Parts: sequence; structure tokens; C-alpha cells
Amino acid sequence: MASTKNVKINQYPDIELELPCIKCVGKTAHKVLVSVDVRGDEGEVQWSDDYQIVECGGCKNKSFRNVSSNSEDYYQISETEWEYDELELLYPSRIAGRKTLENEAHYLPFKVRAIYKETLNALNSSSPVLAGIGLRALTETICKEQNAIGSNLYKKIDDLVVKQVLTPAGSTILHKIRTLGNDAAHEVKPHSDKQLGLAMDVVEHILNDVYIIPTKVEAEFGA
Repeated sequence: MASTKNVKINQYPDIELELPCIKCVGKTAHKVLVSVDVRGDEGEVQWSDDYQIVECGGCKNKSFRNVSSNSEDYYQISETEWEYDELELLYPSRIAGRKTLENEAHYLPFKVRAIYKETLNALNSSSPVLAGIGLRALTETICKEQNAIGSNLYKKIDDLVVKQVLTPAGSTILHKIRTLGNDAAHEVKPHSDKQLGLAMDVVEHILNDVYIIPTKVEAEFGA
């Protein structure tokens, strides 16, 4: 079976795309700085792969975009019109409208920081089961780092209230995240993006209160 491939560099200069930014909140205009556009066919199947280095028009952060499609993947948009289905991948992966603590993660203890980044990657990569497991692991790591006492995670979360690390309301929310993580780990249950996003918001709030703000205050005003 005959096949062909054609590669073009910077075929469409000065293109702007609306993409979620890794630093800004929401979608922003991104300029394509460099592009490599590959077109080919394998017999009756045509395919395309576009590789782009893009720059956010706001924060000027650079990232990578890959868009691929082929003539076998298409869907109907009207009675007489069809459109090819495109797969878009962004690196680093991100969710539009979500502002994270990633730029301040250096204030976190090493193990907490490592689990936080892995969980964030799972959330941004649309891996809901892994994100749920990561949230539970992050909760457990916080308890361990704070020397919480208890024979299981339930009791350790309650001990954080005794140690005044958490408020009673905060522990109630953390218990919900513990249950969410248990469902993901033991039942392989994926939760919705909204549920996982809210859970991550709560954990990030705790990380900010327990680690980031105290470290900043100590650096600025002394112990």
C-alpha cells in the first residue's frame, strides 16, 4: 500500500488561537510562534498532525500544542455538512479557568509538593480516577506531615482539628474528599470534573493556610 507524507514549516505565520493558559485564568489569545504541519495518506486514509509552539498574549508563557485528525473520524453538523474530529493536546496540560498553587508549590514540604503536582497533572489530563486517588493521597500526606494521630485516615483528619490545623468545618469537607478518594481507589469510580475541581479547591485552600501563608509571614516578619 503506497503512502505519502508532506512536511511544511511555519505555513501559516501570525495565527492566533483561543487557548486556556497555564498561568492566566480562562482562555486567552495565543500566538503561534513556530509550527510544523505534517500531512500524509495511507491508501484511502488521509491524516494530519500539526505541532505548534504557542505564546500567551497576556503572560507571554510558552507551551506546546498538537492537533491531529484523519479522514476516518468525522461527524455530521447539518443535513449536508460533515466536519473532521480533531484531537487537541496541550503541554503542559491545563484546565481553562483554573488557577492553581503551582507557582507557589515551592513553599510546600517535599512530599506534599510531589503528591500535589501529580494530582494536579491527573486533574488537568482528564484522568478522574487517578485524580480522586491523588486527592486522597494528598490528604493522607498532609496528615502524616502534620503528625496526625490515628489508626486510619478518618481518625487522623479528626486529630487535625484537635491540633487546630483544621476547623471542624474543614474536617467535614476533608472527610468528603477522603470518601471521594476511597471510591476512586476501591470502586474505580470516576467523579465529575466539577466535583474534582471543588475538592482540589478545598485542598489548595488548606495547603495555602497550613503551609504557604505561614511560610511567607515568617519570611517577612520573622518567627
